Amino acid sequence: QLQLMESGGGSVLAGESLTLSCTASGSAFGINNMGWFRQSPGKTREMVAMLGNGVARYANSVKGRFTITRNMETMTINLQMNNLKPEDTAVYYCKFSYWNAEHTWGPGTQVPVSS
Repeated sequence: QLQLMESGGGSVLAGESLTLSCTASGSAFGINNMGWFRQSPGKTREMVAMLGNGVARYANSVKGRFTITRNMETMTINLQMNNLKPEDTAVYYCKFSYWNAEHTWGPGTQVPVSS
């Protein structure tokens, strides 16, 4: 069974950078989408960055600041977050999706951005 684990979260100041990592364990066969989502307190979970079929997509709020990358050798996806803003404060989750619509979530990692 595929399992995901995020790492790299922590408190940062506005304007600083942070890189999150998500490492998968288990078989990744059939994965066609990998991405990062976030959820702020009292709000719904939203897509931040997705990587599928060699194409990266980003939420408008993070375009130009966040970059999603993958390392298939380590079964890891990363999210480089630059110029963080207080509104980026959220719990960040990684998700791997299969071609048949099944998916696996990581437990999440908190990123509080202080002004």
